Parts: sequence; C-alpha cells; structure tokens
Amino acid sequence: MLSSSENEVSSVRREIFSRPMLTCVLTGFSSGLPLYVLINLLPAWLRGAGVDLKAIGLFALIQLPFTWKFLWSPLLDRFVPPFLGRRRGWMLVSQVLLTVGIGTFGWFEPQRDLWSIAMLAFAVAFFSASQDIVLDAFRREILSDRELGLGNTVHINAYRLASLVPGSLALILADHLPWGSVFWITALFMLPGVGLSLWAAEPALTHGAPKTLREAVWEPFHEFIHRAGWRSALTILLFIFLYKLGDSMATSLATPFYLDLGFTKSQIGLVAKHAGLWPSVIGGLAGGVWMLKMGINRALWVFGLAQCLAILGFALLASAGHYGHVGTPELVKLAGVIGFEALGVGLGTAAFVAFIARCTDPAYTATQFALFSSLSAVPRTMANAATGYLVESMGWMPFFLLCFVLALPGMLMLPRVAPWRERD
Repeated sequence: MLSSSENEVSSVRREIFSRPMLTCVLTGFSSGLPLYVLINLLPAWLRGAGVDLKAIGLFALIQLPFTWKFLWSPLLDRFVPPFLGRRRGWMLVSQVLLTVGIGTFGWFEPQRDLWSIAMLAFAVAFFSASQDIVLDAFRREILSDRELGLGNTVHINAYRLASLVPGSLALILADHLPWGSVFWITALFMLPGVGLSLWAAEPALTHGAPKTLREAVWEPFHEFIHRAGWRSALTILLFIFLYKLGDSMATSLATPFYLDLGFTKSQIGLVAKHAGLWPSVIGGLAGGVWMLKMGINRALWVFGLAQCLAILGFALLASAGHYGHVGTPELVKLAGVIGFEALGVGLGTAAFVAFIARCTDPAYTATQFALFSSLSAVPRTMANAATGYLVESMGWMPFFLLCFVLALPGMLMLPRVAPWRERD
C-alpha cells in the first residue's frame, strides 16, 4: 500500500505527463519560436551586418502587434474558419503564414533592404500575435483551474526552449551557411505546431461562441470590469504592465550585449543559450510543482524576487567591460549569469502567465487573455524601443541597474493584487 507521500509523488507525475501538459509543450514551443526570431536572431543578423544599435533598438517597435492584439482578438472568437474548428483553424492559418514569413527574411540584405526587413518583421509579429491569441485561449480551455499553474509553467519552459533554435542553432549555422538557408531551417521548426493544429482535439464549447460581433467585442471588457470593479480592475491592469517591465528591458538587447563584450556567435550559441536550458527546464518544472503547493499568489512573490536578482547578474557581467580575450573564466561567468537569468526570469514569467490565465473568464478567454497579455507586452515594444539609445548614452552596466530599479514597482503592488496570506 502506498504512503501518502508516494501517492502525492505519483499524482504529480501523472499531472506532469498528462495529455494537457504535453499539449502545453507544443503550444509553448510554437508561440516562442517566432518571437525569439524577432528579438534574438534578427538583432544578431542586423548587428553582424553593421547596423547600429539605435536602429536595432527601434526594431522593438515592430512588436506593436503584441501590444494591440486585443483589438482583433474578438474576430478570432466570433468567426470560425471552414476547417478544423474555431481554435485549431486559426492556429493552422497563423502557423503556415509564420513558416513562410520567417523563411523569407533570408531574401534580403540588411544594409540595402532595412525598410523591407522592418515591414516583413512587422508582418511576422502580427501573425505571431494572432497565433498567441488562439494558443492562449486553446490552452486555457483545455486546462482545469488546478492545472493552470503547472500547465502555464510547462508552456513557458517550452516557450523558452524554443529560443535555442533562433538563439543557438541558427547562430551556429550562421557561421557556416548563408543567412537564406539559416532562416528557412529556422522556419521549419514551426512544423510541430502545425502538427498540433492538425491532430489535437478541438476544445468543447462550454459557453458557446459569441453570436454577434458586438457581443464578441464588448462583453469581455464588461464582464471583467463588472467582476472586479473599476478600482480593482485598474489595479490589476497596472500590475500586469509593471511586473515584467524591468526584466523585459534587460533582456531586449541580450544578444548584441554578448557580441559587444567580445563573444562570438558560436560561443553565444553553444554556451550562453545551452547554459540557460537546464536551469530553465528543471527549475520551471519544479516551479510548476511548487505552484501546485504554494499557489499562484505566493509564487508571484518568490519567483518575482528571483526575477529581480537575475537582472543584477547582467550588471555584474557588464562591469568587466569588453573582453580582449575570451577564455574559460569568461565563458563560465557568462554561463552562470545566463543560467540564473533563465531560472529567475523563467519562474517569474510562469507565475505571471498563470496569474493572467486566472484573471480570465472561460466565456471570453481569447479576448480577455489577449487584453492582459497585450498590456504585458507594452514594455517589450514601447520601452524596449528606447533601450538602444539608453545603452548608447549611459553604457551597459548603468542600463542594467536602471532595469533593476524599474522591476521594483511591480513587486511593491503584490500586497494589493496577490496577498501572500490569501490562497488561490
């Protein structure tokens, strides 16, 4: 007869390897890949071609669709494609467009076609944001309330795992293959998401699709404000904006930062990205189990603190300045900083996404989830557009210290939005 502790371990194991959790692996990977192409691979490509940091920083503005995706999310709720169903149909459309869009980057030359690259990047961001709308709704609809913490942790870890393709494999390939081949190879990694769209089961409609466009647009906002009240609703929205502000800015120019320190693209691909893999995966799974025990509220406190400390690791790395010679000690330091960043920021993101999912009503999943995640993307687009100018004017180390300071207001709001003593 199994003891209570053995029963608990067996129950956790069943939850981790359940069908919904395996589905969350694919939603996370498909969601993360195009974004990391935009924030990791694209800046490395442009920087290597001689584009200055200010222009690369302004490329953050191409991510505006992630900020405004709630504007067209009601359309994805209201209208159903003539194939595969409401969620899976839109998933397939967006994923096919993303595959073609990512591969097309290699047709251009950065110095000659910068505006064309910017327009294509904006299109990829739009398709990626549209995919996120549907994947977030799909994931929320297949997970029970109890599974939200673990499911979103699995999603976030797969999301970060996707960064290894544009941030590691593609950079290594770029030292040996033309960029046209690199981008098409990267694009093919969207195929697991296409497979999910074709073979997954369409979530059951517990509330039914909106019958009119007005219902699809207005009711999600009305329901949230009516449920929370004006003051609480505004407080929650402000918290969503602030919680990821500091670490979002700190990681926005990570790849150019490593290049400026003197690391090669292959070193970044082999050391920096892989050093973050295992801390992210192991820590993320442990974080998901912890969230089952401690709840989402306390996870926001604990993981948020780790997220803030991870930013200081970048400042420590920047304090040494440019490395004239990159040897084993420098690579070990880089690996340590990236590993802790992957752990801290990954855990903070997992708790944050679980909090957002908890704030949604199952009747209006797509639009409310899009609204909340759009607001959280504002720092990544608007504030990050200024990061290149900030680094040029103050240097890398003061920039990372500023990011740490900007991470604190979100933490100070936790007693209001996620009290430590209040269980989920």
